[in-house]
Amino acid sequence: MFPSPNSANLLPIIMPQLGESIAEATIVRVGFSVGDRVEADTDLMEVETNKAVMGVTAPCGGILKELTANVGESYAVGATLGYLEISDEDAERLGLNDAPPPPVEKPKKKSAKSSESATSQSVKKTVEPTVSGLPVPAHAGGASFLSPRMKARMAELGLHAADLAGVAGSGAGGRVTIDDLERFLQDLERNTISPASSMRVAVADAMRRSWTRPLATVVLPIQLDTLLAHRKQQTVKAGPALYALRALAIALSEMPATAGRLIGDRVIHPRSVDIGFAVEAEDGVLVPVIRHAEQFPLADLVERYNRLVELARARRLPGSDTGGSIATITNYGVFGLTMATPIPLPEQTLLLGMGAGRVTPFWDAKKKEFVPVTEAQFTLSFDHRVLDGGAAGRLLQRVADLLHNPGEL
Repeated sequence: MFPSPNSANLLPIIMPQLGESIAEATIVRVGFSVGDRVEADTDLMEVETNKAVMGVTAPCGGILKELTANVGESYAVGATLGYLEISDEDAERLGLNDAPPPPVEKPKKKSAKSSESATSQSVKKTVEPTVSGLPVPAHAGGASFLSPRMKARMAELGLHAADLAGVAGSGAGGRVTIDDLERFLQDLERNTISPASSMRVAVADAMRRSWTRPLATVVLPIQLDTLLAHRKQQTVKAGPALYALRALAIALSEMPATAGRLIGDRVIHPRSVDIGFAVEAEDGVLVPVIRHAEQFPLADLVERYNRLVELARARRLPGSDTGGSIATITNYGVFGLTMATPIPLPEQTLLLGMGAGRVTPFWDAKKKEFVPVTEAQFTLSFDHRVLDGGAAGRLLQRVADLLHNPGEL
């Protein structure tokens, strides 16, 4: 039985959490008018995020008392979109009477002005950390804001903001002050210190810049028996990493959109499929590049690949054979690793990694028995701004298909 129109049983219609990374949504359709009766689990309105169109559902039956949201406008998760007048029984069940009735007010649209106004008129709630004993203090925010004096001192010392990630700031809002920095430096001097090589510093700088992007990784086990049999038959033998490089080059030439780089609001597509491969050198990693890897068959790449490996290990790579690649291959399987999540270089979108081959049982549907196969885990790490999981998965699956048919390489 529903209450009278003057009842206080007003249930707010809240913009729900529509996904882990979704902060707001746009109203695209309202299915009812004020005064309409709605049933439980009915979609009151449809909202659109950057991923999908979803419904805002009535938790129980009632009468739509008020709509405070407008079609075509965006609202943050948790915003009140309207009010539903519900029965005493439903109000009791939902705990509506445990708190004072909510004020009837329109939700603020998401805009720069409203955000600034909300910030200035409300006190930001703080959450106290409940985990203790961490090697880095739970309240350490790092050097998120750097004063001119801090920047000058850090430039003098050759430090970056990432170097201060473990420093608990004593300034306003947890800001790292110059005194915090000096105390941190004094504490460092109590440890054993050795200078970093120029290569280690360069690798650190590249990885720091790479990590400013949202990176993701997909994994696929790939059987290598056909590849290994093909390799055994060749006079000039290519290594497994070169097989993978050639397979990736073909796959990228077939799916060029996966090789693009996002710069601002534009995707930049490469002029050619130039692919690098990681070579371990003293105190670091160098990445020689094979240009136009999609245009040459595997057999024609072996000599060039081997020459670049030797030059890299001798630290004598010419500039023309480094940089400008669209992806990299790394064979971490040579270290006995079965799987890893390597990081693409800052100028690249993709990095294909291959783990160590392992003999594992595989169910043969024709023989109806398990048979031993050599299998390795392949990982594709990518810039999630450019690719989604589906595109990355299809690219990796195409690489697998080519490795299963090495004669096509």
